[in-house]
Amino acid sequence: MWELVKLDDPADHVKRLTLNRPDAANALSKQLLYEINEALAEVEKHKNTRCLLITASGGKAFCAGADLKERAGMTDQEVVDTVTLIGDTIHRVERLDIPTIAVINGVAFGGGLELALACDLRLSSNSAKMGLTETSLGIIPGAGGTQRLSRLIGLGKAKELIFTAKPISCETARAIGLVEYAYDPSILQGEALAMAERIANNAPIALRQAKKAIHQGFQTDIETGLQIEKMCYQTTIPTKDRLEGLQAFKEKRKPIYRGE
Repeated sequence: MWELVKLDDPADHVKRLTLNRPDAANALSKQLLYEINEALAEVEKHKNTRCLLITASGGKAFCAGADLKERAGMTDQEVVDTVTLIGDTIHRVERLDIPTIAVINGVAFGGGLELALACDLRLSSNSAKMGLTETSLGIIPGAGGTQRLSRLIGLGKAKELIFTAKPISCETARAIGLVEYAYDPSILQGEALAMAERIANNAPIALRQAKKAIHQGFQTDIETGLQIEKMCYQTTIPTKDRLEGLQAFKEKRKPIYRGE
């Protein structure tokens, strides 16, 4: 269906979106961005999906960021339009109502790291390097990096990474909370899938409401956040899944959730 993106179902209720431009370090060309959006539309359409993995082909790069060779031939307006397309695509990933996991199997620079930042969790190869390197190119992160990185790791560390444009190791990224886990490349994909399956075993309505409560509450004060949590919790009360969870606990068995 697509040349630059793969979308498959590695486990029940789990989809995996794979960037497939390994010869170009999976850089974000316009065509790749178009195909990512088409794949995301498929994910949004399948309501039985409970978790999405985002990774890349090849072992060297998760995503090197914008396609600078393509950009070199653009007018200023075309650059603006392309940066907007990157930002809108990444924001669409963030807006997905299901949990998302970035599986960083190689270098993640610029827009590639911004894509990972839009995911809920980040698992990395222990040999990967990452960074927001835009200031070394005369620009700034333009697809959410200045906002999402500071919210994730704090103002000081975010400013350091953006101002210096210095790539960091996976070990450093884990130490500052940029990635949750680091694995040997040989087991990274398996560990990521295991986490996705564990997530997907839980009640899908509860997963969506938990993500909504966290995201919306984080942007506001604690009192408003608690009200958001209350509303999201109340959404789960009349569901069949909640009753199934209670019944399964009583019967000491694994619950079977249907998203109802």
